[in-house]
Amino acid sequence: MQALDDLSHNVHLLLERYAALQQENVRLREDVERQREELIRTHSELLSLQQQNRRIATADALVAAEGKELAEKRINALIAQVDRAIIALKG
Repeated sequence: MQALDDLSHNVHLLLERYAALQQENVRLREDVERQREELIRTHSELLSLQQQNRRIATADALVAAEGKELAEKRINALIAQVDRAIIALKG
C-alpha cells in the first residue's frame, strides 16, 4: 500500500508542477507578446525618425545651397556697385 500512496503523491506533485508550468508558460507568452508589440512600436518610431532626419538633411542641404547662391548674388551686386563707383570716379 505504501508504494501506491507514494505513486499517488508523486502523481499529485507532478500535476501541481505541470499546472504551475502551464501558468508560467501563459505568463511568458503574454510577456513575449507585449515585448513584440513594444518592438513593433519602437521600430515604427525609428523609421519615422529616420524619415524625418532625411527630410531635415535635405532641407538643410537646400538651404545651404540657396544661402550660397544668395551670397554669390550679393557679392556680385557689391562688385557691380564698386565697378560703377570706379567708373564714376574716372568719369
